[in-house]
Amino acid sequence: MRYFFHIAYHGTHYSGWQRHPKVMTVQEVLETALSSIFKQPVAVNGCGRTDAGVHASQYFFYVDIEKEWEFDLFFRLNKVLPDDIAIFDIIPMQGLPHARFDATQRAYNYFIHTYKDPFLSGFSSLYLEPNLDLDKMKAATALLPLYNDYRCFCKMPDRNDNTICNVSSAEFFVDPKGDRLRFHISANRFLGKMVRIIMGRLLEIGTGKMSVDEFENYLIKKETPQIIIPAHPQGLYLSKVTYPYLDLPPRTSFLATLETDWTAV
Repeated sequence: MRYFFHIAYHGTHYSGWQRHPKVMTVQEVLETALSSIFKQPVAVNGCGRTDAGVHASQYFFYVDIEKEWEFDLFFRLNKVLPDDIAIFDIIPMQGLPHARFDATQRAYNYFIHTYKDPFLSGFSSLYLEPNLDLDKMKAATALLPLYNDYRCFCKMPDRNDNTICNVSSAEFFVDPKGDRLRFHISANRFLGKMVRIIMGRLLEIGTGKMSVDEFENYLIKKETPQIIIPAHPQGLYLSKVTYPYLDLPPRTSFLATLETDWTAV
């Protein structure tokens, strides 16, 4: 039987989702916990990768279990997992759906604060730029759904079969004081570091280091820039994953420290 697990994690202490030798990852922690509970090796397959330090307020993975358990797995798993990983739902699935390849829509949110705040530092990216040109950043953001080849916003595009991503929405939001920003983007798929690279370019526009025309030129030419500087990882959240057969609202709203009255730029 295949089971989907609906979870969230705070990625600060992990080197991303995917298991790697000699570093701690979210996948390794989950596989270790499940293998201990079932007393046999258990492999988990996630809905995608996240970079080191990146968070997920909604994430899905699946496991295949031969025989249904006779104990409260939800309780046991949450008890043994660290505080920065939470299980929300365990969902039995018909057939063999795939957490990664079946996803039709993913959404990310990126949070920025422009003043130093020790209570935001682990959940939002600090950029001491109080005078960002939000109008130009908005104009560049509005271009994203008009193009579908994102080779220019991928660190290593040749590792992919293609660099086509259908962006369905991209928006900027600001808090009432104007010193905290939220960038939201949704698409059918994302390339490696794509959101952080886009965010880095938008910050260049906001600080006057790049024009909106230069930004669009990258999308038109479809060339990989020689220098790519992604935005900091701690402001990024995988926030929604949607399937044709499963569309659950996120169980966490990023954290109380990030909740505010956002207004579209």
